[in-house]
Order: sequence, then C-alpha cells, then structure tokens
Amino acid sequence: MNYRKLFSIYKQENLFGRYITLSHIEPILLNNFNKLNVSVIGKSVLENPIYKYQIGIGKTKIYLWSQMHGNESTTTKAVFDFINFLNSDDNFAQKIVKQFTFCILPMVNPDGAKLYTRENANKVDLNRDAVNLSQPESVLLKEAFEDFKPNYCFNLHDQRTIFGVATTGKPATISFLAPSYNESKEYNVTRKVAANVIVAMNKELQKHTPGQVGRFDDGFNLNCIGDKFQSLNVPTILFEAGHYPNDYNREISRELIFISLLSGLQYISENDIVNNEIDDYLLIPQNNVCFYDIIYRNVKINYDGKEKITNFAAQYKEELINNKIEFNAYVVAIGNLKDTFSHLEYNANNNLYSDNEENIPKINQKADFILDKTIKFVNGLKKV
Repeated sequence: MNYRKLFSIYKQENLFGRYITLSHIEPILLNNFNKLNVSVIGKSVLENPIYKYQIGIGKTKIYLWSQMHGNESTTTKAVFDFINFLNSDDNFAQKIVKQFTFCILPMVNPDGAKLYTRENANKVDLNRDAVNLSQPESVLLKEAFEDFKPNYCFNLHDQRTIFGVATTGKPATISFLAPSYNESKEYNVTRKVAANVIVAMNKELQKHTPGQVGRFDDGFNLNCIGDKFQSLNVPTILFEAGHYPNDYNREISRELIFISLLSGLQYISENDIVNNEIDDYLLIPQNNVCFYDIIYRNVKINYDGKEKITNFAAQYKEELINNKIEFNAYVVAIGNLKDTFSHLEYNANNNLYSDNEENIPKINQKADFILDKTIKFVNGLKKV
C-alpha cells in the first residue's frame, strides 16, 4: 500500500505549522463532514467546546485523542488527514470503516492550544490527572472512554527536539510506547497486544525514516492516562511525533503519524493478534535525551584574561507572539558537550566569540553573537 500517496491525497492542507487551535479545527469539523458524526461532549475550563468525531460500523472500537497538551499539535493535523481518508471512497478506507468504529477527540485541551501551553487553563497537566480527575477535560476524556468501551486506545502526542534514538546520533522522529500497567512493568496480554501493533508500525516506518523510531520510557505512573487505560485492560499505544531534520513545522512527522495509523490498523485488520512479538518490540531503541537544536564547537573565548576553546549549545523556545509561534534560540549548555548531538552544528574553527554583553556565552542568553568580529549569528543562525 502506498501510504505516502494516500497522505498526499488526503492531507488537510489548511492545517499547517505548530499553532493549531480550536478556531482552526472547528470550521473543518462543522463544515467538511457529516454533522451526524460530530458532537460536543462537554466544555473546557474556559467554556470552549470539546468535540468528538465518530465514524465506522465495525465491532472493533478504536479510541483516539490528541492535543491533551495544548502545544502538541502535530498529531492533531494527522488526525484530520486520517478523518479525510476515512471519509473517502478508497478501498482500504471503506474496509476499515466497516471493520472498525472510531471515536476521536481531536483536541482535548482547547484552552492550552490557544495559549500554546502544555497545561490547561488551570495550569494542570491533563496527562497527570488520570486518577484525580480534577479538571473538566480529564473527566470528559475518561467519560468518553467509559461510554465507548474501546478495544484499543491511541494516545497521540508530540515530543521535544531533545530526543534521539539511543546513541545513534539520529533524532527520534517518531516514538512509541506500550505503557506499563503496573509498577513492575510486566507484560500481560493487554500490553503485549499493544506492543505487537507497535512492532508492525515500526516495520513500516523503517521504510520511510530508517533508524529514526524510538521507544519511549515505560516508567509507570497511574496518573498518566495511557498507564491508566492500560491498567484497565485496554491495549493502549502512545504515539510521539518528534523532530525530523529541518522540519520544525512537523509536516514530515505529521505524515509519519498518518502512516503509523494506517499501517497499525492494517495490521489489526489482518491479524488475530496472538503472536508474542515482545522481543521485536524491545529491540526498538529507547529514546535518549542527547540532542540540542544547535551546537557551536571550537569557539574561542576570553575568560578572565585568558583565551580558551569551548563549545556551547542553543535550544529553541517556542514562543507565542502575535498569534504566531516564533522559534527563539537561547544558550542552554556550555562546555565539553561530549556524547551529545545537534540538529545543526557549526565549527567555529577557534575564532573568537563576542557579543553585546560580556563577550562570553551565558546560560539563557539569546544566541546572538559574532565570531572573528565579522561572522554574525542572529537567533542562533549564521547570517548570510
């Protein structure tokens, strides 16, 4: 199956970039699809509607939700690409809407999406609220789960650019996890089923982004919604859309999430998942915090009257300014930077560093500086 071609056909073109809010998705839900499939299941802290989209007539029920962290929008874009596909006359789409029923919450945290924050309007991380259910969004997510009684749960997120695949030097563009269901992190039948689906998705992704799929940390926390649903004996899969080189808008990651969804469903539709592929699942390399956005190596600085050679790294902060996300580079690490990687690297070739402050890089300082009095860097990047 040509998943890339399907993505190009069904991509929701007017959803682009990192800032995706209720105002972007609401017109699509209300105007592009059968209104009988769309409903409001409740309101957020700030009284914004939380939408549900349901489609399919099959006995196997899949519960998907996205953007429970407001600043994690990549999978929301992929969800709409996926919904477009489900509404098409493609043969595989027609097959899966007959075999599956999908309950989709495309934006669990509309308040956080508007503010571009991880938390909701009460500054609560909804993915640490699965037990207390202290927030209206958490309650609605759980109630929809109980009403729908799914056979599988797909928990859709973004991850930061800091993650790499083990020590390979490759970014973790997509990561998966079959969450733990207990403190011992054992593999019961439910968790094994989730792991088997991940193995199938990983096999497909290796054709498109070889070596750039990671396995997320499986530390158990019942306050996390994935761990909670796994503990309730529903196979649950965490999807994490990460960084692909030069793809800060996460459009390639979006395509890979779309491919993951379709290949995972194809596997479920064609298999009674009884095989124990846990060994293949555990062979997926673990995520490793080892990446910076930019590293500057072999930089000469004048420190207390003595010249020395050092390295420093910058990380982008995603800052919401005038309803746009700006990527602003700040210094985050200085020193040897051994065993670290970067999405972009400059060799300063022992040229002298200077800036408009104290002429040495400092933590949390904007990455604006000059090398050798002539080579100017603005917002972390060399100015041409």
